[in-house]
Amino acid sequence: MAAVSMRLPVARKPARPSASRGGEKHLVAPGDTITTDTGYMRGHGTYVEDEKLIASVAGAVERVNKLVCVKALKTRYNGEVGDIVVGRITEVQQKRWKVETNSRLDSVLLLSSMNLPGGELRRRSAEDELAMRDYLQEGDLISAEVQSVFSDGAVSLHTRSLKYGKLGQGVLVQVSPSLVKRQKTHFHDLPCGASVILGNNGFIWIYPTPEQREEEAGGFTTNLEPVPLSDREVISRLRNCIVALVTEKLMLFDTSILYCYEASLPHQIKDILKPEVMEEIVLETRQRLLDLEG
Repeated sequence: MAAVSMRLPVARKPARPSASRGGEKHLVAPGDTITTDTGYMRGHGTYVEDEKLIASVAGAVERVNKLVCVKALKTRYNGEVGDIVVGRITEVQQKRWKVETNSRLDSVLLLSSMNLPGGELRRRSAEDELAMRDYLQEGDLISAEVQSVFSDGAVSLHTRSLKYGKLGQGVLVQVSPSLVKRQKTHFHDLPCGASVILGNNGFIWIYPTPEQREEEAGGFTTNLEPVPLSDREVISRLRNCIVALVTEKLMLFDTSILYCYEASLPHQIKDILKPEVMEEIVLETRQRLLDLEG
């Protein structure tokens, strides 16, 4: 019979006051007044009442020139052109695949929006359409880029670069999209021996760093070789570190994940998920990030 660890309830620490920007709140709750200045434009997550701009969702206030919007802390993924996403094939249709990307509607990957095996460039034929299930089938995980966003919010994807395509062996972690930091690249080979794809849609893929890049494969061949125990331990530790960062509401990017990994090394992999260990390693990670900025 497996041992069960039990803990007594502990008092929650009072939340620290949110950072202010220009004397105005940066984090807001529904109904909070963001600003009384009438010169601002109303964006997503806000409404106007009595000449006040008020938040309609809980989240962080974002300002772009005169446009003010509130980015919800817990939300479905809202696609933007150029985003890197990780998705799961849910259905094979005529000349397209339906992909689950953590958004309100299924995303679409057209047969014409992907590289053929070998990277050859030609018009798609009836034979290609019949062989669609040989390329990708239900349950397969892919990495892709957002090509366009339809008027109803649905997303069209493409995998025309050889860095995108079918994903092989690894671990998928699902987090809130608001915790993934936007960067120039979302593909990271970490020095600890594993790689991560930080999908803007909140799907994070952790996998062993390949020894050589198969550029001519076109993103359809998956390596099914057994993964060594050392690689599996690194992937498991990274996965638990990401869960710890998400639990403590720290933004996810390559540096924060690596710092958290290094802070977790004195602990066993399974112990990282204990609340007191989570708090300790994330506190150390946050301090190192502050030192880096300072």
